[in-house]
Amino acid sequence: MANRLSKIYTRTGDDGSTGLGNGSRVGKDSLRVEAYGTVDEANSCIGLLLQAPMQDDIRELLIHVQHQLFDLGGELCIPGHEAIFDADVEALERHLDHYNESLPFLKEFILPGGGEASARCHIARTVVRRAERITVALARSETLRPQPQHYLNRLSDLLFVLSRVLAHASGHGEVMWNHERRRKPPAP
Repeated sequence: MANRLSKIYTRTGDDGSTGLGNGSRVGKDSLRVEAYGTVDEANSCIGLLLQAPMQDDIRELLIHVQHQLFDLGGELCIPGHEAIFDADVEALERHLDHYNESLPFLKEFILPGGGEASARCHIARTVVRRAERITVALARSETLRPQPQHYLNRLSDLLFVLSRVLAHASGHGEVMWNHERRRKPPAP
Protein backbone atom coordinates (compact mmCIF):
# COMPACT_ATOMS: atom_id res chain seq x y z
CA MET A 1 0.00 0.00 0.00
CA ALA A 2 1.26 3.46 -0.86
CA ASN A 3 2.08 5.92 1.86
CA ARG A 4 -1.04 8.12 1.96
CA LEU A 5 0.17 10.79 4.37
CA SER A 6 3.66 11.58 3.20
CA LYS A 7 3.27 15.20 4.28
CA ILE A 8 1.15 16.13 7.29
CA TYR A 9 0.76 19.84 6.68
CA THR A 10 -0.36 21.21 3.35
CA ARG A 11 -1.32 24.81 4.21
CA THR A 12 -4.45 24.36 2.07
CA GLY A 13 -6.62 24.79 5.16
CA ASP A 14 -5.07 28.06 6.24
CA ASP A 15 -7.99 29.89 4.62
CA GLY A 16 -10.49 28.10 6.89
CA SER A 17 -11.48 25.44 4.37
CA THR A 18 -10.88 21.71 4.27
CA GLY A 19 -11.13 19.01 1.64
CA LEU A 20 -13.85 16.38 1.75
CA GLY A 21 -13.21 12.82 0.62
CA ASN A 22 -14.72 13.57 -2.80
CA GLY A 23 -12.25 16.39 -3.45
CA SER A 24 -14.65 19.28 -2.84
CA ARG A 25 -13.76 21.98 -0.32
CA VAL A 26 -15.96 23.29 2.47
CA GLY A 27 -15.52 25.54 5.46
CA LYS A 28 -13.98 23.91 8.50
CA ASP A 29 -17.04 25.08 10.41
CA SER A 30 -19.52 23.30 8.10
CA LEU A 31 -21.99 20.86 9.64
CA ARG A 32 -20.47 18.01 7.65
CA VAL A 33 -16.99 18.67 9.06
CA GLU A 34 -18.48 19.15 12.53
CA ALA A 35 -20.28 15.80 12.22
CA TYR A 36 -17.31 13.69 11.15
CA GLY A 37 -15.02 15.60 13.50
CA THR A 38 -17.28 14.80 16.45
CA VAL A 39 -17.42 11.14 15.37
CA ASP A 40 -13.60 11.21 15.44
CA GLU A 41 -13.73 12.76 18.92
CA ALA A 42 -16.10 9.99 20.05
CA ASN A 43 -13.69 7.41 18.65
CA SER A 44 -10.87 9.01 20.65
CA CYS A 45 -13.00 8.83 23.80
CA ILE A 46 -13.52 5.12 23.21
CA GLY A 47 -9.75 4.77 22.72
CA LEU A 48 -9.27 6.37 26.14
CA LEU A 49 -11.94 4.10 27.61
CA LEU A 50 -10.07 1.07 26.25
CA GLN A 51 -7.06 2.00 28.41
CA ALA A 52 -9.06 1.16 31.55
CA PRO A 53 -9.44 -2.39 32.89
CA MET A 54 -12.56 -4.17 31.59
CA GLN A 55 -13.91 -7.54 30.53
CA ASP A 56 -12.47 -9.00 27.33
CA ASP A 57 -15.85 -9.25 25.58
CA ILE A 58 -16.55 -5.55 26.13
CA ARG A 59 -13.02 -4.67 25.00
CA GLU A 60 -13.51 -6.63 21.75
CA LEU A 61 -16.87 -4.97 21.15
CA LEU A 62 -15.45 -1.48 21.69
CA ILE A 63 -12.54 -2.13 19.32
CA HIS A 64 -15.07 -3.24 16.69
CA VAL A 65 -17.08 -0.07 17.36
CA GLN A 66 -13.94 2.03 16.85
CA HIS A 67 -13.52 0.56 13.36
CA GLN A 68 -17.16 1.22 12.57
CA LEU A 69 -16.89 4.80 13.81
CA PHE A 70 -13.96 5.28 11.44
CA ASP A 71 -16.18 3.92 8.65
CA LEU A 72 -19.00 6.23 9.72
CA GLY A 73 -16.65 9.21 9.67
CA GLY A 74 -15.71 8.24 6.13
CA GLU A 75 -19.35 8.14 5.12
CA LEU A 76 -19.87 11.61 6.54
CA CYS A 77 -16.67 12.91 4.90
CA ILE A 78 -17.52 11.60 1.44
CA PRO A 79 -20.95 12.79 0.28
CA GLY A 80 -22.82 9.86 -1.26
CA HIS A 81 -20.54 7.20 0.28
CA GLU A 82 -22.17 4.30 2.15
CA ALA A 83 -20.28 2.59 4.98
CA ILE A 84 -22.81 2.00 7.80
CA PHE A 85 -25.75 -0.29 7.13
CA ASP A 86 -28.93 -1.50 8.82
CA ALA A 87 -27.12 -4.70 9.83
CA ASP A 88 -24.62 -2.61 11.82
CA VAL A 89 -27.47 -0.92 13.71
CA GLU A 90 -29.15 -4.28 14.32
CA ALA A 91 -25.90 -5.71 15.69
CA LEU A 92 -25.72 -2.85 18.21
CA GLU A 93 -29.30 -3.65 19.25
CA ARG A 94 -28.36 -7.30 19.87
CA HIS A 95 -25.44 -6.20 22.06
CA LEU A 96 -27.71 -3.77 23.88
CA ASP A 97 -30.20 -6.54 24.66
CA HIS A 98 -27.43 -8.93 25.72
CA TYR A 99 -25.75 -6.56 28.18
CA ASN A 100 -28.95 -5.00 29.48
CA GLU A 101 -30.63 -8.28 30.40
CA SER A 102 -28.39 -8.89 33.44
CA LEU A 103 -28.64 -5.35 34.83
CA PRO A 104 -30.98 -4.42 37.65
CA PHE A 105 -34.03 -2.36 36.67
CA LEU A 106 -33.37 1.36 36.97
CA LYS A 107 -35.68 3.17 39.38
CA GLU A 108 -33.67 6.40 39.49
CA PHE A 109 -31.44 8.34 37.14
CA ILE A 110 -27.74 7.61 37.44
CA LEU A 111 -24.87 10.07 37.47
CA PRO A 112 -21.67 9.59 35.47
CA GLY A 113 -19.18 7.73 37.64
CA GLY A 114 -18.99 4.24 39.04
CA GLY A 115 -15.27 3.68 38.59
CA GLU A 116 -12.75 4.71 35.97
CA ALA A 117 -13.99 2.60 33.05
CA SER A 118 -17.63 3.49 33.70
CA ALA A 119 -16.86 7.21 33.95
CA ARG A 120 -14.87 7.11 30.70
CA CYS A 121 -17.73 5.23 29.07
CA HIS A 122 -20.12 8.00 30.13
CA ILE A 123 -17.84 10.59 28.50
CA ALA A 124 -17.82 8.56 25.27
CA ARG A 125 -21.62 8.28 25.47
CA THR A 126 -22.10 12.04 25.72
CA VAL A 127 -19.74 12.72 22.81
CA VAL A 128 -21.55 10.12 20.68
CA ARG A 129 -24.84 11.82 21.59
CA ARG A 130 -23.38 15.17 20.45
CA ALA A 131 -22.24 13.54 17.19
CA GLU A 132 -25.80 12.31 16.73
CA ARG A 133 -27.26 15.79 17.27
CA ILE A 134 -24.87 17.29 14.72
CA THR A 135 -25.62 14.49 12.25
CA VAL A 136 -29.35 15.20 12.65
CA ALA A 137 -28.67 18.88 11.87
CA LEU A 138 -26.60 17.86 8.84
CA ALA A 139 -29.40 15.61 7.58
CA ARG A 140 -31.79 18.56 7.74
CA SER A 141 -29.55 20.66 5.51
CA GLU A 142 -28.03 18.06 3.14
CA THR A 143 -28.95 14.68 1.74
CA LEU A 144 -27.82 12.03 4.20
CA ARG A 145 -28.83 8.41 4.60
CA PRO A 146 -30.54 7.60 7.94
CA GLN A 147 -28.15 4.79 8.95
CA PRO A 148 -25.41 7.01 10.43
CA GLN A 149 -27.97 8.76 12.62
CA HIS A 150 -29.52 5.43 13.68
CA TYR A 151 -26.08 3.97 14.42
CA LEU A 152 -25.09 6.89 16.65
CA ASN A 153 -28.41 6.73 18.48
CA ARG A 154 -28.00 3.01 19.27
CA LEU A 155 -24.33 3.43 20.10
CA SER A 156 -25.04 6.06 22.75
CA ASP A 157 -27.64 3.72 24.25
CA LEU A 158 -25.13 0.86 24.19
CA LEU A 159 -22.49 2.99 25.90
CA PHE A 160 -25.00 3.86 28.63
CA VAL A 161 -25.68 0.16 29.22
CA LEU A 162 -21.96 -0.66 29.10
CA SER A 163 -21.24 2.09 31.63
CA ARG A 164 -23.67 0.35 33.98
CA VAL A 165 -22.06 -3.05 33.35
CA LEU A 166 -18.60 -1.59 33.95
CA ALA A 167 -19.73 0.13 37.16
CA HIS A 168 -21.05 -3.15 38.56
CA ALA A 169 -17.99 -5.12 37.42
CA SER A 170 -15.61 -2.64 39.05
CA GLY A 171 -17.24 -3.04 42.46
CA HIS A 172 -17.94 0.70 42.63
CA GLY A 173 -21.56 0.34 41.58
CA GLU A 174 -23.68 2.99 39.97
CA VAL A 175 -23.96 6.52 41.32
CA MET A 176 -27.65 7.21 41.78
CA TRP A 177 -29.05 10.71 41.44
CA ASN A 178 -30.42 11.75 44.80
CA HIS A 179 -33.53 13.79 44.12
CA GLU A 180 -34.22 14.03 47.86
CA ARG A 181 -31.04 15.99 48.55
CA ARG A 182 -32.76 19.31 47.95
CA ARG A 183 -35.04 18.71 50.90
CA LYS A 184 -32.13 18.15 53.27
CA PRO A 185 -29.23 20.59 52.97
CA PRO A 186 -25.79 19.09 53.51
CA ALA A 187 -24.29 19.39 56.98
CA PRO A 188 -21.63 22.11 57.35
